[in-house]
Amino acid sequence: MSTASWGEPEEAPRAGKGGAGRVADAEGSAREVCLRLLSASPRTRAQLADALRRKNIPDDVAERVLGRFSDVGLIDDEAFAQAWVQSRHTGRGLARRALAAELRRRGVADETVSDAVEALDPAQEEQTARALVARRLPSTAGVDPAKRMRRLMGMLARKGYSPGLSYRIVREALADDDPPLD
Repeated sequence: MSTASWGEPEEAPRAGKGGAGRVADAEGSAREVCLRLLSASPRTRAQLADALRRKNIPDDVAERVLGRFSDVGLIDDEAFAQAWVQSRHTGRGLARRALAAELRRRGVADETVSDAVEALDPAQEEQTARALVARRLPSTAGVDPAKRMRRLMGMLARKGYSPGLSYRIVREALADDDPPLD
């Protein structure tokens, strides 16, 4: 319930501060929000802009603060994208398609996304897919071969691997795992 009565504003302006003071307060708040978020983990410019919008920071103030943070190197979407691709590929085994989708959801520009995922070596991507299948293969032992194929293909599909690459790798892994009877 509001404590203001008879149309008085709920928050009276601070004494001695005019419009310039409010802008300075907004800039200070914007810097504080950005620094707090960046100290927790790297963020894209779009993620920081969204956070500032949620905190009701005026767009012009947010743009100035984000511009300054970019100028001094605290925001670097290219470096973020490259580090994200390497980290998520190595740690979670994600393929180019999944990595690109994640970066786009974080507001990284399409050109930057393309550059970052193109840096991922196709041989490295295939090697990671093989390692994922090899790790999952033992848990499917004794299961119907068609079901094993579907499960392994589905796992690779969820990680963003192409159907052709997935099929080839899974087929080879299953052939190696089930040697023909003589």
